[in-house]
Amino acid sequence: MVRRVVTGQVEGKSVVLSDSDEAGHAFAAVRGFKTTQIWATSPETVLPHAGGDPVQGQVTVMPALNGTRFMIVQFPPDAVMSAADFDGAAAGAEYAAVLPGLAECFEPNGSGFHVTDSVDYDIVLSGELTLELDDGEQRDLKAGDIVIQNGTRHAWRNKSTRPAVMASVLIGTKRN
Repeated sequence: MVRRVVTGQVEGKSVVLSDSDEAGHAFAAVRGFKTTQIWATSPETVLPHAGGDPVQGQVTVMPALNGTRFMIVQFPPDAVMSAADFDGAAAGAEYAAVLPGLAECFEPNGSGFHVTDSVDYDIVLSGELTLELDDGEQRDLKAGDIVIQNGTRHAWRNKSTRPAVMASVLIGTKRN
């Protein structure tokens, strides 16, 4: 659970509009993988925020140009995906249903590599992850480390035996 407190304005005064626990989606096909959509903005977003949940009813989890998405992702150990009972087709179908727009950015070969039209601010909150780039470069990351992902082809690996949690802010960006 992630607690989400949303502020706004009512009659010119700042107020708490909502205070809720967000359960997210624990993936059935990928044991230990969980995504929680926290917030979204569009290029038309204006202040003050007067209420409503911009995450509800999203057609895509990918932001529009100059829009944003904020999510928390829990990565299971890579061993989950290499287990004999892992069903890659079921995982792909669940990704497509739960993460529309983002799921289509992943390469179909199951490598985990993907490219998005966004600048992402990725903050490792707990555990350890490895960032892998298409030239074979790998960077090991631990809690507190931050990656600025500039729309490059990459994959996240969890080589440990424990889950890792990352906060990601995606900013929709134009690609040349």
